[in-house]
Amino acid sequence: MTYTVIFSENAKKQFQKLEQNVQKRIIAALERIRIRPESYISKLVGDPGYKYRVGDYRIILDLDNENLYILVIMIGHRKSIYTR
Repeated sequence: MTYTVIFSENAKKQFQKLEQNVQKRIIAALERIRIRPESYISKLVGDPGYKYRVGDYRIILDLDNENLYILVIMIGHRKSIYTR
């Protein structure tokens, strides 16, 4: 049972703005959580989504256990990702 990772349009734009080495770390981290994402991600407080920590960066994502999808909603530095 492997999940498929899907990026939202907003997340794609945020991802492309990051440095090359950070992009590689994020891709490697997302590959790692595809098998059992529940053991890596944390529930957001007061929000229906989840967060995943990759160094100083955070990935805000949603999980669809029925269709085996991981939807990446936002990617950003930990200082600015939670302010909307």
